[in-house]
This record gives sequence, structure tokens and C-alpha cells, in this order.
Amino acid sequence: MAQQAQGARTDCYAAVDIGASSGRVVVGYLEEGLIRLQEVHRFDNRQVRRDGHDCWDLDLLSSELLRGLARCKEAGFAPKTVGIDTWGVDFVLLDADDNLVGDAVAYRDGRTAGMYAVADAIMAPEELYRHCGLQRQPFNTIYQLLALQREHPEQLEAADTFLMIPDYLNFLLTGQKAVEYTNASTTGLLNAETGAWDETVMAAFAIPRRLFPNVTHAGASLGPVLPEVAEAIGYEPRVVLPATHDTGSAYLAVPACEPPAVFLSSGTWSLLGVENRSPICAEPAYRANFTNEGGYHFRYRFLKNIMGLWMIQSIRRELNGITYVVDEKAIRKGRLHQYMRVEGLGHEVDFPDLIKAADEAEAAGVIASIVNVNDDRFLAPDSMIEEICAACDEAGQPVPETLGELMLCVYESLARCYRDAVDELASLAGHGYASINIVGGGCRDDHLNRRTAQVCGLPVYAGPVEGTALGNLAVQMLADGVFPHLKAVRAAIAESFEVTKVEP
Repeated sequence: MAQQAQGARTDCYAAVDIGASSGRVVVGYLEEGLIRLQEVHRFDNRQVRRDGHDCWDLDLLSSELLRGLARCKEAGFAPKTVGIDTWGVDFVLLDADDNLVGDAVAYRDGRTAGMYAVADAIMAPEELYRHCGLQRQPFNTIYQLLALQREHPEQLEAADTFLMIPDYLNFLLTGQKAVEYTNASTTGLLNAETGAWDETVMAAFAIPRRLFPNVTHAGASLGPVLPEVAEAIGYEPRVVLPATHDTGSAYLAVPACEPPAVFLSSGTWSLLGVENRSPICAEPAYRANFTNEGGYHFRYRFLKNIMGLWMIQSIRRELNGITYVVDEKAIRKGRLHQYMRVEGLGHEVDFPDLIKAADEAEAAGVIASIVNVNDDRFLAPDSMIEEICAACDEAGQPVPETLGELMLCVYESLARCYRDAVDELASLAGHGYASINIVGGGCRDDHLNRRTAQVCGLPVYAGPVEGTALGNLAVQMLADGVFPHLKAVRAAIAESFEVTKVEP
């Protein structure tokens, strides 16, 4: 058993929050009635190319997980519990000896191309929605498993256990196998009404039920970390399941100002919706392509997945030379040099530079072209810039010729998509909404907040920024009795962190 760090603070909790591009370890504790946070470790997450597929680097994630927990001790903390959240849909398979079977293929990989047709021939999509209530997206776990059946059936034969990414990391810490509810709800294999694996769907799609541990809910303890883990990090915390799907955690941290409120978790994806006590799997919800994802304590996140800041992140990476596919057509049109003018900044392009470019274009009276941000063409293009320009060209709209015009196109398209989703929500709910509450990194984007308020005609409450880590910590604190119920946690979050109001 590891020695607790001498003098280390133990009345604290560690949130391991891993997104598609980076991860961090945040320690949280209560001080004079306010929740305090300290980030102790941040690391890059990356995909690697293996056997023709984009895969997650699980060795990197596991080593950074241990490094981050060890740095808690270095920072003077010995957290009582640890919770891990990540993105949804992706998974690993383990054999009978708990060795990995195959790779953890990433959701943006192209292996699911054509799987809609395969799935629809087995079960009509509206019937699948009635069972699982999940928004139709090409990367849903059910389509990934269909692709695996066709490419590597031997992997499913050799497998003994299915775990999602946070479940696997929890297994490495504790040796315990548990699939947590909120992440399981992103698979397309969970019954929306019962919260259990839908055996009718599994049987229809020939997905072996034997691989899937029964669903476990947020707040459950998996017990202490393994002795070798305790030795490596210098203390012996218990592992508690938060809402392991990052959006599930983020929704927990929404203070819900000016109800009835729409929630928007703003990051790589924009997850816009509301919190319900029961799923909505009726025909109108299916047609609007809303999803019923699991939330903390049997709540449902009724929301729409919108492409979000992925488009902006991709543009930034291209301009910094990480990825740029030169299109001869673009050069002939004289556009490419316009974008590369940003090199004159004398530093790497960062998000404030992109926001400034949009602000300047707006001030100059530029009328933005509009694209469908949810079009699959924007999921993983070789060049996001050229894909946006091509979409404008094909629609007969002005093609952006400067960085400001490009950014204005993205911002205006996102804001209009948010407005359409809010209108659909109001129609499905039978009532309007009084505000939009934005949490996550995207709430720092003043241009997007302002355009969202103006286009939607609703006040926007932006903050807290640390939504996902806060929601993760909230469940740990609830499990430890620090707060009596969720309402008390949300009140403490509202008191502890700045929320900015943006009027329409």
C-alpha cells in the first residue's frame, strides 16, 4: 500500500478529463462553501495510423493517466477518489486473458462508410430509434461493430469483453470491468426506456451479448486502485464512476440560469439540448434527428450533436501547417495566398486571431455565406478550408477569399444551426425557452456567443469554462456526501464560477 504524501491535502478529488485532442487532470475541493479547481497535468491526445485505420494511442493515454495522477501528489494533493470521462462511441475488445483484441479505432475513421445501408437492411432506422433513441450518426458504435464484423470477424470471435474507452482506463487502474451508463447510451445498443442493453437489437445485428458487462451507473465505486498503481502514483485513491461521457459530465455543471433553459456544451462538438426525466423516441424526434443520451441519476440528455468547434480547430491546424492539402483549383482562383497572409502575424495562429479576423470582416459589412455544418463532408476532410470553400461554391454562394470571410462563414453557419435546433426543441417540447446556457471551452468565444444570442434571439449565459471537469468532480463529491443532491452542487457551481450574460 502506497504511503500518502506527507502533508498532502486529502479532502479533494481528481477529475481525469480526456477529449479528442487533449486531456487534463484537475483536482477539486470545497473551500468556504466554494468549489476550487487546480489543473495539475495537461497532455496531448493523438491518433495513430495502424493497419489502414486511424486509432487511439492507448499506451499514450494510460501513461499520461498515471503521470497526471502522480502529479497530484507533486502538487500537494492525495485525492480521495478519481473519476475519468472521455468522448463517446469508441471501444476496445479484450480476450479471455484481458489482452487487447485489435486496435481502438477512432470514430472519425472511414471504416463505417456504407454501414447505413447495411444496418437499414437489417432494421428500419425508425425502428432502431424507437428502441435506442439515438441520433443517426455514421460513427455510432453499432455501425462501428457492423464494420468490424465485415472486416475482422475473427476479432469478435476472439473477444471476451467489450469496454468503452473510459471503462478500459478504469480497468487499467482497478482491474474491474464496468460499462458506465452515460457512455453506453452512445452506442445505439442500449434501450432508451430501460437503460439496459437491448437484446432485441443485439440479436438482430448479430452482436454477441456475452461481450457486454451489465450497465453500471455514475456514482458507483470500483474500489481502490491496484497496488502497483498506488505504488506508481504515491497514494491509494478509490475510483468512482462519474458520467463517463464528457457531455454527460458537462451537462451536470450547467447552472441553468433563467429557466426554461437550453443547455449547450461547446467544444469539438456542440451538444445542444435539454435535460429530461424520460426519453422522447417518437416519430417527430426521429425526424428531427435528436438523440436521447443517458444523464446522471436516470436523467436523459435530449440533444442534437452539431459539428461545433471542430471546424475552427481544423482551420487553425491547417494555417499552422500541421495539415494542409494544396488544391490546384484553389491556387488558380487566387485564394490560397489570402489565407496564408496570417503568417505575417509573426506567431502561430491561435483562436483569438481567428475571432479577430471574423470581427473585422463583420465590421467591414461582409455578408457571410452559409454551409450545413452537420454535413458529413466536414467530419474529416483533408482540408477543412477547401471543403468549406467547395460547399459555398457548389451552393452558388460567394466563396470566402480572406480568412475573415472564412471565419464569418463558420460562425454564422454554427449560430444558424443552433437557432434551428432551438426551434426544433421548442416544437418538440411544446413551449419556448428563455435562455441558452453554454459551458465548456467554447464559452470563451465572444464572437460565437454574441452571434448565437443575436441569431437565436435569446440571452446567452456563458460559463463555467471548466464544465466537464466540474461535472466529473460533482459526481465524486455527491458520492462522498459533500453535497446532498444535484441541485446543491449546481448552486455551488453558480456561486463559485463566473457566468457572463450576453444579451441578444
